[in-house]
Amino acid sequence: MIITTKPFNILFGLVSFILLVGCSTSSPVPLSNPAPLASAAKVNTFYDFQLYSKTGQALSVEKMALQAQTADVILVGEWHTHAGIHLFQTQLLQALIQQPRAVALSMEQFSRDKQAVVNEYLEGEIGEQTLIQKGKAWPNYESDYRPLVELAKTNHIDVIAANAPKTMVQCIAKQGLSYLDKQPEQSLAWVAKVINIEDSPYKQKFMDSMHHGSAQQNETQYAAQATWDATIAESMVNYLSQHPSKHIIHIAGMFHTEDGLGTAAAMLRLNPDLNILIITPTESILKDSPDFQLHVLAPPTRFIKKENRLAAYKTLGKRSQELDCDGVN
Repeated sequence: MIITTKPFNILFGLVSFILLVGCSTSSPVPLSNPAPLASAAKVNTFYDFQLYSKTGQALSVEKMALQAQTADVILVGEWHTHAGIHLFQTQLLQALIQQPRAVALSMEQFSRDKQAVVNEYLEGEIGEQTLIQKGKAWPNYESDYRPLVELAKTNHIDVIAANAPKTMVQCIAKQGLSYLDKQPEQSLAWVAKVINIEDSPYKQKFMDSMHHGSAQQNETQYAAQATWDATIAESMVNYLSQHPSKHIIHIAGMFHTEDGLGTAAAMLRLNPDLNILIITPTESILKDSPDFQLHVLAPPTRFIKKENRLAAYKTLGKRSQELDCDGVN
């Protein structure tokens, strides 16, 4: 089976990025005269990767880019900070650039309110440090996302700052969607118009990963998760409506993308006709996977001792308590 992130890793990854700083989809139909299958590469280090089809056949990056020409959106899930996955993402973007259909890069790592800053960087009006500071780039930007953005910049490709602002997501995690009721109209433009927090397989999966906190706390945390997915989905759907000849490659944490339960489901609620292709990292290859499979080494276990895990929870909880969400943005 596909190896998903362990429950704490899912939670820690979500909450860490919230505090500090994925339904079925249509798959593209292979084009005629496809490129030959790649020989499976060995995955021995964290720089190694091998792409596989849903049925477990080895694929080259170039073959994937060719198949992806019929996809409106390519969702590439990641284990954050994984060198091999980030290398694959850059190689796939480069291969997509070489195909006839124009492509745009969408990133959860930048938020809507920083789109102008991202655009200034792409136009050469500001330097990288200004992008990092004013754009509130993630702490691992220089090591993990610089290659993607620089490739987009060099090739004059749009970069979609797709996410909701960090502070708004943090405060929704703390107060729930009611936090949005006291926000001015200008700030509400930075989040999705519709945020679905109804029961769903995605919500059940999220709740199954939560092993601390009250039921109410888990509900507000899910509201933040849903805001994240809904905003990113809306950002991409809006872009495609304005650029119908293009398609998008989107980079995000794998919990948001795998099995089509998160961002993909949110996109299909907005536009059921979208053709969405999903690539999910895994350390075990299936013969009947719902997603295309990126074979990589799984990240090390974050914690072994329970006391260390609980200490990490405590630190994150303290940061949440210190967050001031009573004003307006």
